Amino acid sequence: MDSPASNPPRGAGRYAPSPSGDLHLGNLRTAVVAWVLARDSGRAFRMRVDDLDTARARPGMAERQLEDLASIGIDWDGEIMWESERAEAYAAAADRLAGADLVYECYCSRREIAEAPRAPHSPPGAYPGTCRNLTEAERTARREALGPGRVPALRLRAGISELTVDDLVHGPYTGVVDDVVLRRGDGVWAYNLAVVVDDADQGVDQVVRGEDLLPSTPRQAYLADLLGLRRPEYVHVPLAVNAAGERLAKRDGAVTLADLALEGTTTRAAVARIVASLGGPPGADSIDALRGVVTPGSLRSGPWVVA
Repeated sequence: MDSPASNPPRGAGRYAPSPSGDLHLGNLRTAVVAWVLARDSGRAFRMRVDDLDTARARPGMAERQLEDLASIGIDWDGEIMWESERAEAYAAAADRLAGADLVYECYCSRREIAEAPRAPHSPPGAYPGTCRNLTEAERTARREALGPGRVPALRLRAGISELTVDDLVHGPYTGVVDDVVLRRGDGVWAYNLAVVVDDADQGVDQVVRGEDLLPSTPRQAYLADLLGLRRPEYVHVPLAVNAAGERLAKRDGAVTLADLALEGTTTRAAVARIVASLGGPPGADSIDALRGVVTPGSLRSGPWVVA
């Protein structure tokens, strides 16, 4: 669904769903926020499908997601980017980092990483550096010991342990920067690298997404710095939650457009709920009603409780 502009706006916003399941109301709400903030700031709006992990991508799901987004009024500029087609771009970025001696092979399993000893103040989940300083003989032995169909993962040799980024909703945020995976042991390029490369290639300078992704942002900003790319403006949107305050999920009942339709709820009625949750005019059932209404400041009121 292309909407080429005669006068291309400055920069771009974007939405990048992962085709592992239908988008629920929270996902759609975040997409609406991304679209409104991009359009209101004179930016283009890009669409990207995060189908890097083909094992998790369900056949036909991306097309269903795109149909749902279009049905609630979201349009986009230019061609849709499919991450599954971008291996060469990710490899080129990894090669640039390797050329600066910033990449090393990692042979650890998830279990080994979880059970590895760490420094006393090491944050949960941070890679402990097991493979960082192996000798060449050790690397050869570990490489030969990998199971069938496995390749060494590639990790970033980070030069810092934390980084502060500015978020327009949450303010300054300081998070962990560790030796993040660039390519997994199954050969799949990692999200943290892909998102940085893709945003740059799509001209994205405004990243609007769920606040659950805020902890990974310092890693991505650091990668952008190392690759000589401009950091985008970050806007992390509070999540949609159920009555118990838990992140909204399919277990919470009819929360996708398809399931809502089975209960007799129209797409227009679902849009009206999203619009109301973002402070739109009473009774409005078009996302255009949110133009000039949604701002980073208006998003600071907390999560959307979907009752």
